Formats: sequence, structure tokens, C-alpha cells
Amino acid sequence: MSAIGLTSAAWLAHRHANLATDDPLADAATATSAAPAQDAASQAASAAPASESEPAFRVETAVVEHSFSEAAQRLGLDAATTARLARAFSGRLDFRRDLQRGSEIRFVFRNDTNGADGANGASDARDTDDVSPANAGASQNASSSDDTPVAIRISNGNVSHDLFLYRNLAGKAFYYCADGHAAAPSFLRYPVKFTRVSSYFSLRRLDPVTHRVQPHEGVDLAAPVGTPVHATARGTVTFAGWQTGYGKVVKLENFGPYSTTFAHLSRFAKHLKVGQTVSKGQVIGYVGATGWATGPHLHYEVHVDQVAQDPLTVDLPHRDPLLGEDKQRFAQQVALIDPLL
Repeated sequence: MSAIGLTSAAWLAHRHANLATDDPLADAATATSAAPAQDAASQAASAAPASESEPAFRVETAVVEHSFSEAAQRLGLDAATTARLARAFSGRLDFRRDLQRGSEIRFVFRNDTNGADGANGASDARDTDDVSPANAGASQNASSSDDTPVAIRISNGNVSHDLFLYRNLAGKAFYYCADGHAAAPSFLRYPVKFTRVSSYFSLRRLDPVTHRVQPHEGVDLAAPVGTPVHATARGTVTFAGWQTGYGKVVKLENFGPYSTTFAHLSRFAKHLKVGQTVSKGQVIGYVGATGWATGPHLHYEVHVDQVAQDPLTVDLPHRDPLLGEDKQRFAQQVALIDPLL
């Protein structure tokens, strides 16, 4: 049995009047106009005002027993939102490896149910990180703003990682770190769900097949045959075929100076062809042991300016940080919500 600690805390945030109408995280209840004293007294006798009966935010806490997804879903988060949060943290945490039993996760939710804040449209967003209503399906229900955390903290011992949801002036909603930098990288760190790293990046490695010392310009990620392999970033297929040593291999030209290689595949994704544009996270092939391989694994390479880099440590590009008015608005929201975490 999983023991999930669940606590709920209430918090009422009073904002300045000039922020109440345009802040995607501001509570609608705080923007109501003041009533005369005698009206307030009569209202209190019959029903408490919205600002007293329903606080702007609620905080819920879960303690990890087995996995992040289990903890999140026990608090009512759906699978799509859980996956989106995993992607947002992917540049900083690997949930399968970095989370430990006893790690604490704190979510801040809005209590607003009018669907007008920066978190609605989350569950049907087409972009993997964009949670703006422009990317939402028409069936979005009114309570979805309750289902998307406006802030989250994951604590591993003395180390904490925080993310905050913010809709920028262009209408796009993403998770950001407290300093205004986008949380989700433009690159995924890992292209496959692997069981272990079977061979690391090295400039001098004794090749187990050729028995010669030579560079190993990638990392080998062991996984069962047939495990889906995903593009780690948007790119164009420059090669999909057979190469000596690599076996069945896919090569992508990504944006800027980046390119990636995926080797020893058992087969390619259906209809994959040279010149095709693929998106981040798209399946491009399946793990195998073709070419010079001693067992099923994915050989994965990242090149920057045509120079091989260690895929496990290379700096990954992120979206541009918030600037100007967006940065100021975001800082105000962080100041409002951070004390809840």
C-alpha cells in the first residue's frame, strides 16, 4: 500500500487593484468591488463573501512512495498533467532516478473555477509544454483550472526544485523557474526509457567488438528490443538507413548547431524518410542490436558544431527567458505564490 501524505492549506492573496484584471494567477474574488458597510453586514448574516469562503489558492502535499506519477495522481492530477510536469522538470530531474522514497511534492492550485486564468486549457494542449487555451480542445470543462498546478516544489532532502506557471503577454502558458527561465528544455535529455547506461561517452574506450581503443562518441542506453526511441528535439531527418557499425541508424539535423544520432535500431518508425521534419518526443525508431552491438541498446550521440559531446552532461538549449514586462509580472506572481511552497 502506498502512503501518500495529503495536506491542504488555504491562502488568501490580496493584490493591488491594477493587477487584478490582467494577472493570470490573480484570484477573481479579490477583484470584487467593495460593498457598503450595511450591505456587508447583511451578507455576512446569510452567506460569507467569496474572499472569505473560498481562498485564492490551496496547497496539497504528497510523499513519494513509488513514483511521481502515483503521488500526483493520488492528489487528483490526470495522466496528461502528470506527464506535462515530468517534461517541465526533464532538464533538471529524471523522475525515475532522482526521486527517492520519502521525497516531498507540494502543489499549489487555484480555487478559481471560471476557467479564465492562465492555467486553463491544460489537459488538451497540443504543444507538449504550452498550456494556453488557444491550444485547448473545445470540450475543455470549467474545472480544469483546478487540475493544473500554478506552482510545484519537489524536495529531495535539502535540495528543492520549484516551477511556476505563467501565461506570457503573447498568450502562451509555460512553466518557468523562479528566475524567469523556461523550465522545459528545447532538448530532452534522454531519447528512450532505459534500464541502465551500459557504456559512457569516452574519448578512449576499448571497443568490445573490434577490441581496439577508440573514441566512443555517444552513450549506450540499455533497453529491451522494441522500446520506442524518441527524437530529443525538433529536427530534420538527414539519414535513415544502414551504416557499418551503427547498424540501422537515424540522424537528425536539429536547430542551431545541434545534431543527433540514434543507432543500433531494430526498425524505423513507419513512414520515416529523409527530409522529413520530426518534433520533440516523436517516435523515430525502436531499440535493437543491429550493427556492432553486443546486446540490445540505443547508441545516442549529440553533436554541437559537428563535435561530439557527452549526451548526459552537454548543456541543453532552453526557450528564451522572460524579459521586460513579462519578467516583472512573473516576479510579482512568484512573490505571491512562493510563500505557499
